[in-house]
Amino acid sequence: MIYITGDTHGEMNRLNTTAFPEQKSLTKEDVVIICGDFGLVWDYRGESPFERHWLDWLEQKTFTTVFVDGNHECFARLKEYPVRKWRGGSVHEIRPSVLHLMRGEIFEISKKRIFAFGGASSHDMPDGLLDPEKDAGKIKSFRKRCDKYYRVIGQTWWSEELPSQEEMERGRNNLETCGNQVDFIVTHSPSDSVLRLVGEGDGKRDILTEYLEEIKQKAAYRKWFCGHLHCDRSVSPSEEILYERIVRIL
Repeated sequence: MIYITGDTHGEMNRLNTTAFPEQKSLTKEDVVIICGDFGLVWDYRGESPFERHWLDWLEQKTFTTVFVDGNHECFARLKEYPVRKWRGGSVHEIRPSVLHLMRGEIFEISKKRIFAFGGASSHDMPDGLLDPEKDAGKIKSFRKRCDKYYRVIGQTWWSEELPSQEEMERGRNNLETCGNQVDFIVTHSPSDSVLRLVGEGDGKRDILTEYLEEIKQKAAYRKWFCGHLHCDRSVSPSEEILYERIVRIL
């Protein structure tokens, strides 16, 4: 079985047995996918006690947890985890059954092909993107306030939130290898056209949304799931934005 949900931001209560009782009949062969902003590889100083507790909690679950990266991940740490092959694609192994689906990879789960591509632009920093060296005083001041929304380079923001040319080319090549046909696409960011449909397009177009629009036009797929927008909404019969819902797709 395959289940999928939206951004978790380190909050895993939706996957407890009360909120998600279906897990009682699952095994490690069954998969729960998180559409980015996983949030348990976040502390730039290293794996925190909070992260360790919840990662171990997920590891003890009956199912396997996988996620694409969002724009709220510590990319400096994420890339340090060991890379291994899993169901046809490359993953970072956070725990043996807690896995990061690397960008542009195609995975075969329950005999279905799933194209994964994480990342998104951060738009939650109206008070600035700050440099820890140049803006130390401002950062210290902001941390005492709850009305400031900002990010700090290398601590809460990384340029890797948007893809490299190599990652995008890997995605194109992998899709071409399977004739540009997959069963499901899982991303964090929506494509350009989805952003326009939900009224979130102004000023938010970027290299990734354009790339995903290219994929949308070239690939054949049954369903595309994304997160990022913090809403649960069916955009079309083949496109769905997820946040708190957990959906069984197979």
